[in-house]
Amino acid sequence: MNEQNYRHWQLEVDADGIAWATLDKAGESANSLSGAVMDELGLLLDQLDTYPPKGLIFRSGKPAGFIAGADIQEFTQLDTPEKGLALVERGWKLFNRLAAVRYPTLALVRGHCLGGGLELALACRYLLAVDEPGTKMGLPEVMLGIFPGWGGMLRLPERVGPQAALDMMLTGKTIDAKRAKRIGLADDCVPPRVMDSAAKILLVSNTPRRPLPFMQRLLNGPLKSIVANGAKKQVAKRARPEHYPAPYAIIDIWARHGGNALVAPQLIDAIVRSPTARNLVRVFFMQERLKAFGKESDFQAKRVHVVGAGVMGGDIAAWCALRGLTVTLQDQSMERIAPALKRAYASYAKRIKDKFQLRNVMDRLIPDPEGHGAAQADVVIEAIFENVEAKHALLGKLDAVMKPDAVLATNTSSLKLEDLRGVLANPARLVGIHFFNPVARMPLVEVVAAEGTDPEMARRAAAFVKQIDRLPLPVKSAPGFLVNAVLGPYMLEAMRAVDEGVSPETVDEAMLAFGMPMGPIELVDMVGLDVAMAAGKGLTGAGAGSGVQAPKCLVERVSAGQLGKKTGRGFYDHSSGKAAKGAPGAVPAGLAARLVKPLLERTQSLVNEGIVADADLADAGVIFGTGFAPFTGGPLNYLKSQNA
Repeated sequence: MNEQNYRHWQLEVDADGIAWATLDKAGESANSLSGAVMDELGLLLDQLDTYPPKGLIFRSGKPAGFIAGADIQEFTQLDTPEKGLALVERGWKLFNRLAAVRYPTLALVRGHCLGGGLELALACRYLLAVDEPGTKMGLPEVMLGIFPGWGGMLRLPERVGPQAALDMMLTGKTIDAKRAKRIGLADDCVPPRVMDSAAKILLVSNTPRRPLPFMQRLLNGPLKSIVANGAKKQVAKRARPEHYPAPYAIIDIWARHGGNALVAPQLIDAIVRSPTARNLVRVFFMQERLKAFGKESDFQAKRVHVVGAGVMGGDIAAWCALRGLTVTLQDQSMERIAPALKRAYASYAKRIKDKFQLRNVMDRLIPDPEGHGAAQADVVIEAIFENVEAKHALLGKLDAVMKPDAVLATNTSSLKLEDLRGVLANPARLVGIHFFNPVARMPLVEVVAAEGTDPEMARRAAAFVKQIDRLPLPVKSAPGFLVNAVLGPYMLEAMRAVDEGVSPETVDEAMLAFGMPMGPIELVDMVGLDVAMAAGKGLTGAGAGSGVQAPKCLVERVSAGQLGKKTGRGFYDHSSGKAAKGAPGAVPAGLAARLVKPLLERTQSLVNEGIVADADLADAGVIFGTGFAPFTGGPLNYLKSQNA
């Protein structure tokens, strides 16, 4: 075989005539399928047409994984319909060509295999998954507002059946190596030590692929419409077509066009260059920017000590233990700690089916009523109630026993660091690490620094947040920081509308139609009406002597002990576990604009005041901290689009 110089690929043929194509994208830590990488793959296939091997194995030269997907940067350059069409056509034709070669092909998948990477693997005859924690497979294009146009919509349903395939494509969820084998996506699942030899054995085995069961073949053929209609109903429960057109397009392209988007070129442009796709790609890059804050320090925590076993403290401790850290959880007695352990076990049991792994995680979550763990911890988090005197007493005790280089953090949501740190021998060591409820679902954590905070402690705090798979957002110390500060006036305006006679259901419906994941009144119930009352005094000025009155509907319910979900009743009845809502009335014209206006204005003012560094970080923080409609690109991006 003639030698061919490739920049991103290495092609070797071993003594048995097996070709090994190794992707090692130049200048990058992870592989992605850029135009240059795809062009070289075409040249590689040209070479193998001339000198056909006994078989071809694709693998990665990166420790980070197989292929992360297409090059997202190229999506930002699709400024004409022709460019969007060309992007889809390039991958569709190239992977069809790969699927048609005469010799057997295999994708050796170790680490992440996403988007275009999985579409390449699906175009191979065999897929061998390496069984290790980092191996994840999925088609997450829908998360960017686009669809898998390089054959995924054709081949994944053929491989695993339409229901499992649509579930992956419409949610963007990933599956591990064992599940990939179980559903038929992977032909086998092997440990790393035997992966190369197993790949060669499977490649030349001529083993036929596991056929789809008869019923699945029917659902992927004559009965497609049944599956498509069911999928549309499920999607409609969580995404409106005017906000998120991509999942509806995926269903239609699969059901009506055999997974070939090129048959509907007008659909390609409507999706690929839509405002939703443009904004979701923007959100992707903002998310990457947040992750980068966690890379500014090489700090790695092994032990965490959390004080306060209430809902927030207990859930922070449980999450840290789930992410592999040894955690001590302190409160005044075992009776106060026990509910947090019970809640953690219930949460873990839903995620972890292996009983030995479940026990190992629980063993890492250690009740510590005496607080002995503080002296050994690399990170100490104070998560008690919002009272300055109580926090002073606790922080002084912790400061006296902690390691000098350990991170001391408060999870306060409304108090300023300047008001808490005076009791410390070195006030500069205190940082804020502010989680959001529910901890296991909310990806954002605010990392709070005050004037004079030790920059290294702030960097370590961000590294810790990244270590536990959360997104660190640097903010300055101010009441409510970013997220709570923008939610306060938004929820206040919603309750004022209720005072004016608009039903809670109608208020919530206005914002659900806007694109929020939850209405503001239901959000008040989730936060707790007492918390909203206390925070409101600080964040909105609705306090004694201010001339600003707290909403009557809030005061009445707090006086009656109706504090929201935690007491079973707030604005809604939560006795069944979720909000029991009546039918919303007709939404008054302009209600959504009225409700969102104070949130937009407060976000802009926090950027102007320097509480958060710039508009992009503010947009990222409000999206990942509140669920603010991602398809808008964030509050300030939305404001800019409205003023354009």
